[in-house]
Amino acid sequence: MDYIKQKLSLVPTNPGCYLMKNKDGVIIYVGKAKNLKRRVSSYFNRVHTGKTAKLVSEIVDFEYVVVGSETESLILEINLIKEHDPKYNILLRDDKSYPYIELTNDEVPRLSVVRNLSRKKHKSHLYGPYPNVTAARNTVNLLNRMHPLRKCKTYEKKPCLYYHIGECLGYCTHHVDVEAIQQMKDEIIRFLKGDHTQITTKIEEEMHKEAEKLNFEKAKELKELLDYIEITLVKQKVEISDNIDRDIFGYYIYKGYIAIQVFFIRGGKILERHSKITDMVDTVEEELVRYIAEFYSKNFLLPKEILVPNIVDANLLESYLQVSVKVPQKGVKLKLVDMACENAKIALENEFEMIRKDENKTILANEELKNILHLESLYRIELFDNSHLFGTYSVSGMVVFKDGKPSKNDYRKFKIIEDSNDEYAMMKEVTYRRYFRVLKDNLERPDLIIVDGGLGQIHIVREVIESLGMHIPVVGLKKDNKHNTNALMAFDPIVEIPIDKKSNLFYLLERMQDEVHEFTIHYHRQLRSKGAVESILDTIPGIGTKRKKELLKKYKTLARIREAGIEELSKFIPLHTAEQLVHILDDYIESKNHHEKER
Repeated sequence: MDYIKQKLSLVPTNPGCYLMKNKDGVIIYVGKAKNLKRRVSSYFNRVHTGKTAKLVSEIVDFEYVVVGSETESLILEINLIKEHDPKYNILLRDDKSYPYIELTNDEVPRLSVVRNLSRKKHKSHLYGPYPNVTAARNTVNLLNRMHPLRKCKTYEKKPCLYYHIGECLGYCTHHVDVEAIQQMKDEIIRFLKGDHTQITTKIEEEMHKEAEKLNFEKAKELKELLDYIEITLVKQKVEISDNIDRDIFGYYIYKGYIAIQVFFIRGGKILERHSKITDMVDTVEEELVRYIAEFYSKNFLLPKEILVPNIVDANLLESYLQVSVKVPQKGVKLKLVDMACENAKIALENEFEMIRKDENKTILANEELKNILHLESLYRIELFDNSHLFGTYSVSGMVVFKDGKPSKNDYRKFKIIEDSNDEYAMMKEVTYRRYFRVLKDNLERPDLIIVDGGLGQIHIVREVIESLGMHIPVVGLKKDNKHNTNALMAFDPIVEIPIDKKSNLFYLLERMQDEVHEFTIHYHRQLRSKGAVESILDTIPGIGTKRKKELLKKYKTLARIREAGIEELSKFIPLHTAEQLVHILDDYIESKNHHEKER
């Protein structure tokens, strides 16, 4: 603490960014400040609660970078968070991306649903965000039915099915009517901007014509289209008639948590809303500004105008985002911000108990495990499991839990180099490969390793960790005679630590065990299926490397190859070869089913 105090005395009062580090020198939090000295000192000269208290308990050092302005500090903060992904900068993690509809700028445009906007240069027209991918696809399908645009990505040599059902004008072989294309494009843009009257009128006219012809089935289809437009696309009307695209942010704080609500207003209607609830680490102003700044880097298009509550520095955001950011003082716009705040309040109050229960089962259970094992910190846990079939298709899986929750992006699969029945050899190989790589590439180290095995596997992993000069605790999970986890095996010498089966810690360990087992078994089945397919295909005359590759790419599994049948398979391989393949697969599948029944 004396070291921290001495370092604080040297911090300037300029604007800038600060980086908090733990005992391993890992950056665990990045923040910005108008006055670095005041902000950094506030972590150490006052009492904190909740997530902030946990952050402060792990800080052993800090760095700071002085910049020339608040805008520069915000830019640097966002870049540092992207670079280091600190564990306490959690507000934007796991935010979903929404689908948009893209109308391309080709001579004959195409309509499609896109999510990854970062790869776009925005030369095409993008509309949204849409409530979900189904709503976006339904809208694209509706517009494609009403306007026969091009459907294929590349022009074919002859008209396809869409041409024959009247949903394409055969642009690959027929003359392109530029005026007709432009008219369709104008109608589609008008529709996507919120003016549905023209298309609605067209559908109503067509519906009446079909009804007069007594074609009631077709008329019913068109009626369903009208209902879809009314229910799904004509959303809640707001009292602003200028049709400017706006995003409106609101927030609510309660017992250390912050809820943020965003309304997307497009064409004078609330098209969709987005919400986020998480625990707070920084001040409300800093959390909101950072969230809004990062929000538009995660596949959200900037609107013409953003409305924010008065606690937010609108000028700072406007300078960073290069778009109009306003703090309404009165009128309809203030009502919209208040409505977003009210919805944030409702969301947080409704979810609060669920969040508390989830914390008990994850974060607090993780904390209990830390205390039982006498660890200084416990954030990242890595678990291993092995799977093989009589020494063949040997694999291992590693899953990662952070603060008691699975971190699926960090999961890893390992194909054992030499197939064998030796579980200890498998565990030795996979843990050496894993932690040699951690050392070599300076990857994030776990605070704990859990093996789903007995004393022998614990000793093997500990030997590997020691041989690499690392100091990571290794524990195992002991099962009872019913194959249920009932104790932890930890410490040196190893002792058994009983676990109450009604406790949240038991729930957490059981979840971890199930997760690593299912992940590993799934990978094992994938390899077995692929191996079985390849080995059988290799035995059939007439199927060489090229044909085998085509069959595997198309069908993936033996069952799907068999389901395809002789007629479809003969498109890829000669007829007599297809007949032989189906015959052999029949025998293989029948034999497999028989063995499974005997088991």
